[in-house]
Amino acid sequence: MTNPTGAVSTRDRSPLRRKLLALVSVLALLPATALAETSTEPETLGTPSDLPFTLSGSYLSGRLAGFQKDYAQAAAFYEETLAADPSNTMLLERTFLLKLANGDVEQAVVYSKELESAGLQNFLAQLTLGAQEMLDGRYEKANEELERGRNGPLAQLSIGISRAWTLYGSGKIDEAVAMIDGLEGPDWFEVFKSTHKAHLLFAAGRNQEALEAAESAYAIDQGALRVVDAYTRLLAANGRQKEALDALDQYDAQFRGHPKLDQTREAISSGEIIPPLVTDPAAGMAEILYGLGAVIGRDGGEELSTSYLQLALYLDPKAEFAAIALGSVFERMEQPERAIEALMMVPDDSVLKREAEIQVGMNYNALEMVDEARSHLEELIKQDPSDLEAVIALGNILRAHEIYEDAEATYTKGIDTISELQSQHWLMLYFRGIARERLGKWELAEADFRKALELNEDQPLVLNYLGYSLVDQGLKLDEALGMIKKAVELRPTDGYIVDSLGWVYFRLGRYEEAVKELERAIELRPADPVINDHLGDAYWMVGRRNEARFQWNHARDLGPDAEELPKILEKIAEGLKEVPGTDAAKAETGKNGG
Repeated sequence: MTNPTGAVSTRDRSPLRRKLLALVSVLALLPATALAETSTEPETLGTPSDLPFTLSGSYLSGRLAGFQKDYAQAAAFYEETLAADPSNTMLLERTFLLKLANGDVEQAVVYSKELESAGLQNFLAQLTLGAQEMLDGRYEKANEELERGRNGPLAQLSIGISRAWTLYGSGKIDEAVAMIDGLEGPDWFEVFKSTHKAHLLFAAGRNQEALEAAESAYAIDQGALRVVDAYTRLLAANGRQKEALDALDQYDAQFRGHPKLDQTREAISSGEIIPPLVTDPAAGMAEILYGLGAVIGRDGGEELSTSYLQLALYLDPKAEFAAIALGSVFERMEQPERAIEALMMVPDDSVLKREAEIQVGMNYNALEMVDEARSHLEELIKQDPSDLEAVIALGNILRAHEIYEDAEATYTKGIDTISELQSQHWLMLYFRGIARERLGKWELAEADFRKALELNEDQPLVLNYLGYSLVDQGLKLDEALGMIKKAVELRPTDGYIVDSLGWVYFRLGRYEEAVKELERAIELRPADPVINDHLGDAYWMVGRRNEARFQWNHARDLGPDAEELPKILEKIAEGLKEVPGTDAAKAETGKNGG
């Protein structure tokens, strides 16, 4: 069985990446004995000062760094290549874009001006120049800069909304609204157009018109946080507090709430005057860049996504959602150091600060800085012991590192803060049950699993873990097998759960049924070493010896755990000597005639 443990990725390939970058730039020039000098990380970006510069070497290094999404190194290599070949417009565009993606916006501004001087149309360069003018309060100049570039739907929407905010800044409210209304594009334009029209009119004090625009956005997407926030605020600002609270209730029921909307609910319930979400033109431009950048980041396109989000934070350093979105993009790029930098930009007074701090702790863990992750999360829990998100994060890190006693204690402290267990608390009990099972505290573990099922009936992860554990100990076999079959029925495409069913059949001596399920699990998870190992064992027991060795060889090549590798190698050499069954397997086999 492959257990879901909530483990966090700990890969950090930065030293290897930097080593490769240094090697590429000098590989054609240095003898093999000189390569040892590049074995340490360079102190500065670009070609190390003690190595010779070559145009082709720096260009190739820049490309490699770009492929590795190391924007700082890529920008540095392209920049030094551009210095040697200043008329190369491709190098100029790449240097600009990588500077922007890396967050070096002031330097990106310089290169965007060079692109403009060279007569090159680049909509990101126009956005960057417009952002600088916007930030300095030169709204008419910002509008002029933005007007020059508009290529494709993304550019049209980004620039069109940004121009509307420059017009708002110049006091031209009707022209700003007309600018938004005049934008034509795909259907997905509409929610952005309606939302920004609502923001702009609300900021201008035209609350009834703003509500009409917000209603249009809300009709399109009732799950978008910023849309819901703007809509409910405008309902309250127009004296419709009950409808606003009903809309927030609906969101909470569907999406389990959000701290930002909790803050809005509190303001509405208290009778406070509800302010607009956006009042500053630069913050308005940041809002459209954040909204688009976050969507692009979820769908790939990291270079463009980070460019949008970095520019949003340049315009509005307090743009909390942009900081969190940027951190998430860096996490997906497996750059936890950069993720931490982005998350730390969330303002201290933001209701999202704790969420960001929890993610900082998770990223320390991804850097294999377990002590730092632990102390960081423990401090958060000390400040608020009832913060179950922090409790789960710390407990899962400890459990992933097999520090089971401390993990159990952490989960217990969190559970003890709950006055009455609700359905959403099944996860805490499930995680504590895993820690207790690993510690050999089976009775306590089983109690946690069964309580989790009381709170969330037929939860497949719990059914899978509890059922497998019962079979592993030869306990309550009929119930246990039924649990796993139910889990597979609920999650038929989950290769790990299907593997559990196949492996339970194996341990019960029902080898033909094991083969059938394990072959299906392999189809779902072909690259998992554990499942390949299991299928090899099942093949061996039904007499398919060549296929068994093939699966074991495949399992070996897929990077199994260090403790499992010697067992796999022994099976490849000598076959399966001892069947890893349960004490109950013999009785079960006899009962089923297998």
